[in-house]
Amino acid sequence: MIHQYKSNDYNIVMDVNSGSVHIVDDIVYDMIPLVEPLMNEGIKDPEIIKAAVLNLANIPYPDEVIIEAVEEVLALEKAGQLFSPDIYENAVFDFKNRETVVKALCLHIAHDCNLACKYCFAEEGEYHGRRCHMSYEVGKKALDFLVAYSGNRINLEVDFFGGEPLMNYQVVKDLVAYGRSLEAAHHKKFRFTLTTNGVLLNSDMLEFINTEMSNVVLSLDGRKEVHDRMRPFRGGQGSYEMVVPKFIETAESRNQENYYIRGTFTHHNLDFAEDVLHLNDLGFQQISVEPVVASDKESYAIKEMDLPGIKREYDRLALEMIRRHKEGKGFNFFHFMIDLSGGPCVAKRLSGCGSGTEYLAVTPWGDLYPCHQFVGDEEFLMGNVEEGIIRDDIRNQFKCCNVYAKDKCKKCFARFYCSGGCAANAFHFKGNMNDVYDIGCELQRKRVECAIMIKAALAEEEVFDSRADRQSII
Repeated sequence: MIHQYKSNDYNIVMDVNSGSVHIVDDIVYDMIPLVEPLMNEGIKDPEIIKAAVLNLANIPYPDEVIIEAVEEVLALEKAGQLFSPDIYENAVFDFKNRETVVKALCLHIAHDCNLACKYCFAEEGEYHGRRCHMSYEVGKKALDFLVAYSGNRINLEVDFFGGEPLMNYQVVKDLVAYGRSLEAAHHKKFRFTLTTNGVLLNSDMLEFINTEMSNVVLSLDGRKEVHDRMRPFRGGQGSYEMVVPKFIETAESRNQENYYIRGTFTHHNLDFAEDVLHLNDLGFQQISVEPVVASDKESYAIKEMDLPGIKREYDRLALEMIRRHKEGKGFNFFHFMIDLSGGPCVAKRLSGCGSGTEYLAVTPWGDLYPCHQFVGDEEFLMGNVEEGIIRDDIRNQFKCCNVYAKDKCKKCFARFYCSGGCAANAFHFKGNMNDVYDIGCELQRKRVECAIMIKAALAEEEVFDSRADRQSII
């Protein structure tokens, strides 16, 4: 499968199955779609291919230029970088029968929150149920469960989530200490993370977070008016002024690493690039601002009619990121971060986040769900931390959730970047985990295109800089 597009004056060609990405000139760009159907028909002889292309009408290039371009295309094909076969669909990965170990837990340390965010899928921390804080005893059983179900895996991940985790801060501290006490005896290593709205954050908490948390997610939507509109206190007053200084201190104390400012944009701020840039202007270098996922009945939901404008906004953001990088003011935007040289392992490319199999959510009373977005939906209650997983049928459903189980993914160039998208979103919007959330797919494809264009631009800059350095030496 080939995907071609033009962006920022670059002709970009993606060979989906091999993962190769090429920046080509106009003639090669135009030749690829002429050669591709011939290759698909099984025609391999270079002379036959060149003759067939030359016989096509309305090609505005001289014959010798056409032949040279076709030869370049065929050289890439011979190197396995164009028109490569799909080696994964019939590969050895049997997702239903593969051994499953649990490697990560999302601990709902508090089904409670001190904000009243309007787009909160967790109903201000209640998760379709009741307000509750996880006890130390339940948390201990959750960590024991993780150790017991993790097999030979050494590195384990635990995310303290809510609601607002810092509303149950002492239990967070106690569970981290308990987790550390398990490491040597069980040959495990815990990686703890925490997501917070920052309201309760203080210097003592920050010291603990910087000592024990491998990563911290800080919830901030962007400009003051945007943030305060969607993330107010229960009384309606905004939270921006309270949390921003704390978050700036947190980012600086972590040397601008191992954290994310995590925001959400909605129908009300479709110019969200301004929010990303505002966050960068505040000094943040690790930024994630994501589209809200909500029913189209909500006034703030992203609508299909919003998509063209959102795509233009991603283009605008990508160009501004390149400009800032060239000025020495670069920053990371989570959705534009793509590793073209390595990236996730094949299993991750095909099956995604591992929800329901490798990754589970734990409620304050110890129930197990496939992920935080399924919590409260009794249909997906998998077990509990005392008895373990008792609904293997649910786990098997998630084992079979991969890009080849989804018809739309099979035809999508971005399938190995998003790994089939979010199972929860597919289920909540289509009633089927093996379907997709279409708005999310549209935006994911655009983000992949922008991310690769940024890579091209920065790579070109590196080549230019290296040539300039050589000339200065000479």
